[in-house]
Amino acid sequence: MKTIAAYTLGCKVNQYDTEAMLESFERAGYVSVPFGQEADVYLINTCTVTGTGDQKSLKTVRRMARLHPDCAIVVAGCLAQREGEAIARMDNVRLVIGVQRRAEVVSLLERALAENTTINAVAPLKGADFESLFVSRHEGKTRATMKIQEGCDRYCSYCIIPTVRGPVRSMPMESVRAESARLAASGYREIVMTGIHLASYGRGTQERLIDAVRAVHDTEGVRRVRLGSLEPKIVDEEFAAALAAMPGLARQFHLSMQSGSAGVLKRMNRRYTPEGYFAACETLRRYMPDCALTTDVIAGFPGETEAEFAETMAFVEKCRFARIHVFPYSRRTGTVADGMPDQVPENVKHERTQKLIELGNKLELTYVSYMIGTVQRVLFEQPVGEGLAEGYTGPYVRVRAKAAPGEFLNVRITGTDGTLAIGEPLAEDGR
Repeated sequence: MKTIAAYTLGCKVNQYDTEAMLESFERAGYVSVPFGQEADVYLINTCTVTGTGDQKSLKTVRRMARLHPDCAIVVAGCLAQREGEAIARMDNVRLVIGVQRRAEVVSLLERALAENTTINAVAPLKGADFESLFVSRHEGKTRATMKIQEGCDRYCSYCIIPTVRGPVRSMPMESVRAESARLAASGYREIVMTGIHLASYGRGTQERLIDAVRAVHDTEGVRRVRLGSLEPKIVDEEFAAALAAMPGLARQFHLSMQSGSAGVLKRMNRRYTPEGYFAACETLRRYMPDCALTTDVIAGFPGETEAEFAETMAFVEKCRFARIHVFPYSRRTGTVADGMPDQVPENVKHERTQKLIELGNKLELTYVSYMIGTVQRVLFEQPVGEGLAEGYTGPYVRVRAKAAPGEFLNVRITGTDGTLAIGEPLAEDGR
């Protein structure tokens, strides 16, 4: 009996890809075991968005080779796409696969083992098609992630992703409908639609992102649809009105921001201004007043002055985010920003990161406190003992109440414990 253990670094797209490869191994007769336990094969899906991602990825490969000297290691993902040749020379690595040919992972590894060699299967991304992968299980029994888009062509000055993920490509609409129907039939009540640059879905075809969202939303058995990260420029009156017309759409929108300073945004090659970004926020709130807006912010981008950082702090407060994810700027070889002058010292980046995190924590606590006294629809996911369970509202507030995993209930929010809302179920609700 052959065993395999998998480990994912990075984003939800990577998590989806890992699960698809892991299931390919299981269909071939491998038995999945927890990562770190003794296994014949270790699958490591890497990230290269930041230097920390690189370090963690390589450290994990080295650690598995050291702890399990007889194992075979498969390295996939963004760092593998970028540094395939170097990774192929690492101890115990038998297959490097990048971000294509993942459906072939089992046959490629078994060929490498049969030939007692290492295969570098990293494929060129120019002209690549959307690679359909099969996933039948997800992060819980209630919510499933569905990757409908791959690649990016924005070339933000700090970002290596267009280089390692390749051009924009999209899941065909018929496949979107088929996968959402399969997930609903399997019992998943919420579908999270994701991609590397989700707003680019349908580029070069007659389809648009809103068409894909509507197709999933209208699938029989789907109770809630949640969108992954969006670029603010996609938000116009037509888009917001169409979203608001879908009762099963989660009212949480992650609008990628990165900075609230016009000067920094221009140096980042972001294709909007603070004014345009704020207009997108207000458009969504006009159509869906109860929606939660979340975002990402980079601290310490090259040349960021104290005044520009202050602009970002003020803008974050102005936008009234429900949650922010903060990252210190990380230099990436091969990007425009890597060669920019006035790189911000690490201690300054750290200080600014902490200030933004503190502000984000305050805003999240404020947003959750607004829920007290309201009735929210909660999809419960995890048992927490004593007949209680936790789940999430459409705006992605975590709620604890007397319920069972899989129940979709109306809950009156009676209090909070930090960012956890406490509630009392009222009645089961289909939508």
